[in-house]
Amino acid sequence: MTKSLLIISRQAPWSGPGAKEALDIVLAGGAFDLPIGLLFMDDGTFQLVPEQNAAALQQKNLTANLQALAMFGVEDLYACRHSLNERGISPAGLAVADVQPLSAEEVRAVIDRYDQVITL
Repeated sequence: MTKSLLIISRQAPWSGPGAKEALDIVLAGGAFDLPIGLLFMDDGTFQLVPEQNAAALQQKNLTANLQALAMFGVEDLYACRHSLNERGISPAGLAVADVQPLSAEEVRAVIDRYDQVITL
């Protein structure tokens, strides 16, 4: 029996390798039809802001990876509404349209729904 996996991404896009590693795990899991979800919390919600200038930091833009999630069968995308609000990010203008903003109670319920959880 295949176990479900939730990746919680808490790092800003270019604050370290965590954001890219989280996306890589989710893309790999999706490629192997693993039941997988991705939850953006804290500074990880900055990954969802469109029109980021990665070149200014001499980094690779992660937006293309985010937009490829659907092609890999990854449909369970979530963002902590409190984290979005704290950072002034509007759920209406996210780089990925299918992200579901969740209340704190809904975040707990999503985490409980998965067999395994990895936080990066």
